[in-house]
Amino acid sequence: MVLRRNPGTAIALVLAAHPLLSTLIAVGVGAAAALSGRTGREVGLVVVTVLVGRVTAGWMNDVADRQRDVAAERLDKPVAQGWVHPSTVTFAIACATCLLVPLSISNGTTAGIAHLLSVAAAWLYNSRIKVTVLSWLPWAVSFGLLPTFLSYGGWGGGLHGGPPTVAMTLLSALLGIGIHFATALPDLVGDNRNGVRSLPLRVALKIGAPKLLLVTGVYLALVVGGLVLAGFTQGLQR
Repeated sequence: MVLRRNPGTAIALVLAAHPLLSTLIAVGVGAAAALSGRTGREVGLVVVTVLVGRVTAGWMNDVADRQRDVAAERLDKPVAQGWVHPSTVTFAIACATCLLVPLSISNGTTAGIAHLLSVAAAWLYNSRIKVTVLSWLPWAVSFGLLPTFLSYGGWGGGLHGGPPTVAMTLLSALLGIGIHFATALPDLVGDNRNGVRSLPLRVALKIGAPKLLLVTGVYLALVVGGLVLAGFTQGLQR
């Protein structure tokens, strides 16, 4: 979504949170919770918890990348466009984090810790690691922890559930890597210009962006298919 004029602080904050990606991830995890047999209120709690966590990661990404976004002339980045000050976004991250901690623990103590670690991994991506060949690692860790968040999840603090299956954990980590590639595709030109040498860019320079788009689409389809198959054959918990 590209706007030509300042839409105001509130809308700018929403746009800076990567709302489409954040919502898709939250709904996807919520759907997995529903398919695993969780109650309606538990599914709702899962969706809200994951959404708040992903929103903080989106905000942190826009603050960390503001100089690169300016250099790449990104018109869809509110912080880079000056529509909202970085300090305002940072304050929003702090406020959301104060909400995120009790929300996460409300899913169960072990589940909450797993989710907070997942969000921390997403935050870590916004460090220098994102411009290196290891850019995929925070995505793999962040998504790989989500089955643990679900399998130990319940309603209220305390201990619930049990450990996830190895297959669900590995496939979720692979899904995170695929999403990393998918979200990096629109930024390849700007990243190349700004000296970012993430894994998706390195692969694109070798095989070309069109082929990378095709490979990423096939990869994601296979991983999602594997997750569905593992869910119906092995389930979420061991």
